[in-house]
Amino acid sequence: MSVRELVVLGTASQVPTRHRNHNGYLLRWGSEGLLFDPGEGTQRQMLRAGVAAHDLNRICVTHFHGDHSLGLAGVIQRINLDQVPHDVTAHYPRSGQRFFDRLRYATAYRETVQLIEAPVEGDGGVLVTTPAYTLDARKLSHPVESYGYRLVEPDGRRMLPERLAAHGIKGPDIGRIQREGAIGGVRLDDVSELRRGQRFAFVMDTRLCDGVYALADAADMLVIESTFLNEDIELAVDHGHLTAGQAASVARDCGVRHLVLTHFSQRYTEPEEFERQARAAGFEGELTVAHDLLRVALPKRRQSGRTML
Repeated sequence: MSVRELVVLGTASQVPTRHRNHNGYLLRWGSEGLLFDPGEGTQRQMLRAGVAAHDLNRICVTHFHGDHSLGLAGVIQRINLDQVPHDVTAHYPRSGQRFFDRLRYATAYRETVQLIEAPVEGDGGVLVTTPAYTLDARKLSHPVESYGYRLVEPDGRRMLPERLAAHGIKGPDIGRIQREGAIGGVRLDDVSELRRGQRFAFVMDTRLCDGVYALADAADMLVIESTFLNEDIELAVDHGHLTAGQAASVARDCGVRHLVLTHFSQRYTEPEEFERQARAAGFEGELTVAHDLLRVALPKRRQSGRTML
């Protein structure tokens, strides 16, 4: 299978620290790269992580607070400076168009690349469908308009060699039954099983809301903010954020396989406590407390009808 991994460029919330850059996350999805929430310093973090402007096909901004978007100016200019040979599409809240325009044209530079603006509005919905994935967005709950993003790979079929042999199907007939659905009374379902497509969800600044659960549902990997620890839940609610326990409870209830916690307040210096509180919330799947320049592989595809936690 082609490379599918998350490259964490930054994990800080509003204030960066000595060890945490502002937000930035690259999802490698085969031949495509999707950059989420490029905060200040993202261009330098890309250099440190070995991520080139040529790797970027889409930029997805959840909202226009600085720690999620101030890096747009540098990233867009780098895309043009390096003369990326393909179009790049940008998704962001339409209500923040004025901020996007200011960042896109923050200083003078020569445009050499087609940057396609594809803003999100209303409650979100499907943004694009490609052979490799469907990308959709859902509205979240934050003081400014914010959206989360979700990628879903189309389901496929896994051919089962022992069943093919049992029915005497081999050679060109394998391709034929895949195209036609049946050969001589043998159905495709008799010799194959469903291969469920991978699912990735990206949830940043938000309180608990319906959009969070819709994005996280059965995700193979959920990247989600956990700005606060549980003891500061009142601050979380007031400022439109989640605690580690809340993020983990979402992952638990939605059947997430790999939970990635990120977007940490500068008040906390012990990442182990985020893991402890997430486990205390009952999440039993794979758990990563993100740090800058971390690479996390997506879990392998689930088998048909089976849960792999």
